[in-house]
Amino acid sequence: MKKAVFFFWLMSPLFVQAQFAKHFYDKTLRIDYVHAGNDSSDYYAMDELIQEGVWAGSKTNLVDAFDYGNYKVVVRDKKGSEVLYSKGFSTLFWEWQTTAEARITTRAFAENVLIPFPRYPVTVEFHNRLHNGQWQKKFTCDIDPENYFIRKENRLQFPVLSLHQSGQPAVSLDLVIIPEGYTAGEMEKFKADSRRFADYLLDHEVYKPYANNINITAVLAPSLESGADIPGKGVWKQTVLNSTFYTFDSDRYLTTSDMKSVRDVAANVPYDQILIVANTSVYGGGGIYNFYGLFTSDNPFAREVFIHEFGHSFAGLADEYYDSEVSYEGFYDLSVEPWEPNITTLVDFKYKWADLVTPETEIPTRSKLNNKNIVGAFEGGGYLAKGIYRPSVECMMKSFSSGKFCPVCTRAIHQMIENYIQ
Repeated sequence: MKKAVFFFWLMSPLFVQAQFAKHFYDKTLRIDYVHAGNDSSDYYAMDELIQEGVWAGSKTNLVDAFDYGNYKVVVRDKKGSEVLYSKGFSTLFWEWQTTAEARITTRAFAENVLIPFPRYPVTVEFHNRLHNGQWQKKFTCDIDPENYFIRKENRLQFPVLSLHQSGQPAVSLDLVIIPEGYTAGEMEKFKADSRRFADYLLDHEVYKPYANNINITAVLAPSLESGADIPGKGVWKQTVLNSTFYTFDSDRYLTTSDMKSVRDVAANVPYDQILIVANTSVYGGGGIYNFYGLFTSDNPFAREVFIHEFGHSFAGLADEYYDSEVSYEGFYDLSVEPWEPNITTLVDFKYKWADLVTPETEIPTRSKLNNKNIVGAFEGGGYLAKGIYRPSVECMMKSFSSGKFCPVCTRAIHQMIENYIQ
């Protein structure tokens, strides 16, 4: 019996990879679409399909086990409706829907997702997470891999720089660093900056144990001008990714809506996660789950902002602060559990980090001196002072004072890494 169990354990990864080869080619299909609407409604419209390089994601963990994100893409076998692939993600559009502007106007955002390239016709579904936490299927499209309109050209081809290589893409966490606002004459600076940020990640205590499971590559894509747009100060730059501060009128929120250019540049290498470094000393950044992390190169807090924003974009971690001004309204429904792993409304706390709380710790937990280093449920987080709770008094997702992630965020990051490297 023991031999049989061992044999099954040994063969199961091979079986799952054989299942991947049964349904998919070892390459990537990018789906570009437009997402438009206002504060209470939205719709999808197809743009184009693009064939990209080898599939960088896991070939064993194809169905999303985390259930994170405000959206998810689901790929089904058209014949039997079997789920072949799924992935949760968030977008800038969802954040915009919670702003005051969304109540008075309609806007459209360019978005895209990657799926493994199917061997036969499939149905692709886009699901929205409703405010009550439930999923709703919003859009469906059928994709025939033999469709000759699937674009097979890489529109923005650039040299690449290998910063850290550990293994094959399918069993590694593959990070691509792409430049924003570096001119052709500043490529040496970008190389040095990208090496510095790679070291920030690999030397960090949370990521260091997995350094031999991470690949990091930089794409040397120049811009016509240095920096990034700062609309509030009348600064406009011609850059390859069209990034801008003052997103949703928040001066430090640095994002880009030009997802076509982002993906075109990133497509020069196999990747799981996109990191964008903007060539400026201005404080700011942004991180969107399974979309991208964006940060600046030369601010004194560049390391801390980078690690914080990557916590958003990679592990789906929420902001734990509650005393900074933001443009969001009604971001969380306090009657349901938020999907992010590091905040809770205590509605279903047993499904969050209750297993990391010692029996003698009170829930909710008071922020008294002897509770400084314990895991509990401290009120204040997710931009709200009341009704949302965070795991620790201090954490990188709340402020930079500790310089560390709390045990809950650390576990979430490690679980996400494990998902990519199996």
